[in-house]
Amino acid sequence: MKIDLNQYLTPTQYINSDHPEIQRYAHETIEGAQNDQEKAVKLYYAARDDIRYNPYALMTGSDTFVASNVLAAKEGFCIPKAILLAALGRAVGIPTQLGFADVRNHLTSPKLKELMKTDIFVFHGNTGFYINNQWVKCTPAFNLSLCEKANIKPLEFDGVEDSLFHPIDNAGNKHMEYIRERGDYADFPLEEMTTAFTEVYGNLMGVSDSSSVMEALGEDLSNRDFESEVISE
Repeated sequence: MKIDLNQYLTPTQYINSDHPEIQRYAHETIEGAQNDQEKAVKLYYAARDDIRYNPYALMTGSDTFVASNVLAAKEGFCIPKAILLAALGRAVGIPTQLGFADVRNHLTSPKLKELMKTDIFVFHGNTGFYINNQWVKCTPAFNLSLCEKANIKPLEFDGVEDSLFHPIDNAGNKHMEYIRERGDYADFPLEEMTTAFTEVYGNLMGVSDSSSVMEALGEDLSNRDFESEVISE
């Protein structure tokens, strides 16, 4: 069955691939690439390392999740960075989608685990590229310098194999465990994310709007002294 790729190429409110700065940055980044696979790899490393991972990078309401805002801010957490990468892909004609999953962080700090009453982080985001007639997923969340400081394996991407969080860290400790797939989307599902956050963390936060939810989850995917690493980088 042939896939209708139009919805994965169309600009949206969040994946605003038609924005002039998204277009400029994307086309400058892929210079020299010969095919979609090479373009996707170049875009992945740009989104991973040029955009600093910062769980506190919150804007007003849903503005946090608009790709051009993320590019302008040069920082974001896993979901905004995945949205930016999706926009960059569409800007150069590669179909993209967003994928979400719940993960258990075995390296969650005791302080954060006590606050949240769980070590599960819901709606972790990734980006899917449609390359060579198949979807390939990648996770641009943690930039290289941050991984080096926090002793986390940086995720590499070759445009062929999925690139998702490693099950162990550099010391051999259990790290990320994917426990539930939330599905793949042609656009950012803000309402579904907010509902999921409220269901899992509602008793902690007592709020339902997305900006308050994200602020309360400011230490998204934190481990060890990860917060200080993010702030000091």
